Amino acid sequence: MTSTGHAARRAYPTLASKEAESLDRDRRSLLLASSIGTVVEWYDFFVFASAAALVFDRVFFPRADARNAVLYSLMTYAVGFATRPLGGLVFGVLGDRFGRKRALVWSLMLMGLATISVGLIPGYATIGVAAPTLLVILRLLQGLAVGGEIGGALLLVTETLPAERRGFWAAWPMMGGAAGNLLSSGMLALLGFALGETAFAAWGWRVAFFASAVLIGIGVWMRSRVAESPVYRAYVERRRVAGAPRLGPTLAAHWQSVLTVLLVKAGENAVFYVFTTFYVIYVTRVLQLTRTLALEAIAVASVVEIATIFLSGAWSDRVGRRIVTAVGLLGAAVWAFILFPATASGNVAAVMIAAGVGGMCHGLIVGGMSALFVELFPTSARYTGFSVGYQFATVVSGAVAPLIGVALLNAYGSTLPVSIYAMAMTAPGLVSLGLCDETRGRDLT
Repeated sequence: MTSTGHAARRAYPTLASKEAESLDRDRRSLLLASSIGTVVEWYDFFVFASAAALVFDRVFFPRADARNAVLYSLMTYAVGFATRPLGGLVFGVLGDRFGRKRALVWSLMLMGLATISVGLIPGYATIGVAAPTLLVILRLLQGLAVGGEIGGALLLVTETLPAERRGFWAAWPMMGGAAGNLLSSGMLALLGFALGETAFAAWGWRVAFFASAVLIGIGVWMRSRVAESPVYRAYVERRRVAGAPRLGPTLAAHWQSVLTVLLVKAGENAVFYVFTTFYVIYVTRVLQLTRTLALEAIAVASVVEIATIFLSGAWSDRVGRRIVTAVGLLGAAVWAFILFPATASGNVAAVMIAAGVGGMCHGLIVGGMSALFVELFPTSARYTGFSVGYQFATVVSGAVAPLIGVALLNAYGSTLPVSIYAMAMTAPGLVSLGLCDETRGRDLT
């Protein structure tokens, strides 16, 4: 009797420890699967943006003068934003109807197909106007795919893991943008260094697009192994009993939440592309510094941003989502006026440090807003509501930010109008944060 009791007492801790190990393993798998998928999708999206800023003008628009060729190249990059709201709507509806996991796998596969195909397009010298035409079509498919990515990845994590650290958990998929940017700029910098300018412009940039095949395969395999979120599974059970709520009326009832997502995201997106894509153009075309230095600066900014996203996500769990997001928006608005004068001398250290501070400001915004956006919506419309507001914002801000920056620079010969533009884009987001309720600790069910 006594020995049996001792044996039972010894067995219980073992059983509990095995359960804890299993939970930790499942948690790690979920965080890794959601994160690597967003990293891959944003790698694909940003490798196009970086290539557009560096080589597409010569490959696809060789007959235009240098200044217009850069604008045309950036326009092919910008059209990808046109289909992001459609992608958010399509994959949002699929995710709310059929599950977060399925929508995520489908979006990742579509992105991989489009990105690899970009690397296969012959240049203008080979097939003429068909080259930029195919480039635009594939960019539209990229936009469609990425439109459904971040909402699903974020929901899968935040609907599964404990609520008290939701801001920190949300940082994992949200760091995919910075990590994808780091990976793409690192890949292009490595290829440029290894191959030299001539070979890189002729064919080397294509290798970065072909590398997506390996990353996509890993991402799809990992995502197929994770379970659907328990919040969504519980919602499906309720739906079987009570019937599915109509999506249109549900979204209409939460129009203020959609607007909040749109305005905050618009400010965040505008400063991001001013601090990255336009900054690359400024460093290489205005300061006449090397492409390698510009890409290294963006890599530094991405590393700083990744760390900041995790720290600010955890900070939002303590002080609230709104204050962290607002601090980031205010910091970015101020830094937009310091960034360019601080690097005007062409000093290498100044270029690196300035890019790093920009990454920190942007990371603060992302770390604060991520959980906020999830907590604003009910389960029945969370994927769609998040994605629609989020992706429409990218059209009115991210799509045009580099174009507006180049146009203002060409028109006024100064970066001051670019800084004013960045500051103006953050103002509506700050107002919307002041008007919305704090969501920290909100029950997602």
